[in-house]
Amino acid sequence: MRIVLGLFFVLLIYAACNQAAAPDQAQTPPISDTAQYVLDQALLRHGSALVDTSRIAFDFRDRHYIAIRNGGRFQYERIWTDTVTKAITRDVLTNKGLTREVNGRVTPLSAKDSSAYANSVNSVIYFALLPYFLNDPAVRKTYLGKTTIKGIAYHKIGVTFGAENGGKDFQDQYIYWIRQDNFTLDYLAYNYIVDGGGARFRQAYNLRPVNGLLIADYINFKPKSDSRDVVRFDRLFESDSLEELSRIVLENVAVD
Repeated sequence: MRIVLGLFFVLLIYAACNQAAAPDQAQTPPISDTAQYVLDQALLRHGSALVDTSRIAFDFRDRHYIAIRNGGRFQYERIWTDTVTKAITRDVLTNKGLTREVNGRVTPLSAKDSSAYANSVNSVIYFALLPYFLNDPAVRKTYLGKTTIKGIAYHKIGVTFGAENGGKDFQDQYIYWIRQDNFTLDYLAYNYIVDGGGARFRQAYNLRPVNGLLIADYINFKPKSDSRDVVRFDRLFESDSLEELSRIVLENVAVD
C-alpha cells in the first residue's frame, strides 16, 4: 500500500512539473491588475512616453496650441488672432496658473475668468494627448471586461479620479475602449458634472503617427435620450441611439 501511495505522489509531482513548464503558460504570466496592464500597453502603442520630452503643437478651431512637459512641470499655450481687431491673444497655463497676454501685454483677469480659460486650455490638451494622462496619480482605474464594437474586440476600462490632485473635475466619469489586438484607444465616453453637466461619446478616426506619437481626430456624439450611463454608450452607439454633435480635428500637428 505504501508503495502504491508513493508512486501516486510521484506521478502527481511529475504532472505538476510538466504543466508548469508548458510553453503557452510560460508566455502568459499572471496579470494582477488588468486595467493597469491594458493602459500600459495603450501608452506604449500611442508613443505617450514622448510627451515628456517633446514640444507638441497643433491647430484646433482657428487657435494654435503648444504643449511642453518636463516630468511634473508643464507649459500649455493657446494663441489666436481676433478677426475684427487683429489683436493677438496668448494664454499661457503652467503649474502656477494662467496668464493672458493681448498684443504682448499681460491682461488682468478675474478669478472666475482665469479658471474658465485654464480649464478650456487644459481640456483641449488633455484630449489631444490621450492616453498620456491615464497614469496620473489621481486616476482610479477599473477593468470592466471585454466587449465588441462593430465586430472588433475591445477592453473596457473605467476611470474616475481621487479628490486629491483630481482637479476641478474629479467627480467626472470616463470609459475607454481599447482594442484587444493592437491596444489603440478607439472610443471614449465621459459624464461630466461641472458647468451644467452632460455626457458624450467620442469615436477616434484618422489615427496617424507624427514623429512617433499617435494622434487621433474624433467624432463627438451625444445620446438621443437623457441617458448619462456612459458604461452603456457602446451599446447606444451600435444601436444608432447617439447623434453627432461635432468633429474634433487637429491640424498642422508637429512633435519636436
